[in-house]
Amino acid sequence: MNRAEKAALQLQAVAVLRMLKETRTYDELAELTGLPAGDLNRYVNGHVLPGIERAREVVQGVGRDALATELESRVEFDDEGYVDNSGVVFDQSFLDLVAPVAANTLGFERPDVVLTAATDGITLGAAMASYFDARVAYAKKSKETAVEEFIESRQRLASGIELTYYLPTRALSSGENVLIVDDLIRSGETQELLLDIALQSDADVTGVFALISVGTEGIDRAREITDAPVGALTTFDDE
Repeated sequence: MNRAEKAALQLQAVAVLRMLKETRTYDELAELTGLPAGDLNRYVNGHVLPGIERAREVVQGVGRDALATELESRVEFDDEGYVDNSGVVFDQSFLDLVAPVAANTLGFERPDVVLTAATDGITLGAAMASYFDARVAYAKKSKETAVEEFIESRQRLASGIELTYYLPTRALSSGENVLIVDDLIRSGETQELLLDIALQSDADVTGVFALISVGTEGIDRAREITDAPVGALTTFDDE
């Protein structure tokens, strides 16, 4: 880890601590993190940065649990099992905290391109791309008028509906590292189409990440296609 990466990790830890401090006293934050309240006060107020090991513990340990808990409090399910995650995907500052936590806990290799599906995956894709200093590309269910060449992936769903995603050919190049992200994974159908697009491009998949997994079917489906890390920030039972 070079100096810039160390500094970035330390700043990410401070950002996580500041989010946690919004609803807690320093004593409560100390109990949660296992760090002295006085040190936490100095970190949160910007007087000093946590050491590398402390920063890593905050981001990879406390940070993931805290963000998962915060995400769960913002998600709602209706009587038919549909998910309303607008309280998450519309909050770019929250997603900016998710990116380093996901990257560090799941061990994604640095991608050249973050690939997602329009439209709900775009804000998460932007956050992940910003963290990795990568490009972001998103596949759409319709072709853009001014684009002539597309990578197309098509699948007939169990319901009989045909789902197709299109990505401009120039968005991905052979040999590039691609991280696939989306706001939600349930059946894994969308992720399978995105993986197919990456494979058609001769790109190397470095991972698959979703904010929310409803059940494990989609996660398992993605793991059958790629050997790269696959995971979600939090998982809800599929009832």
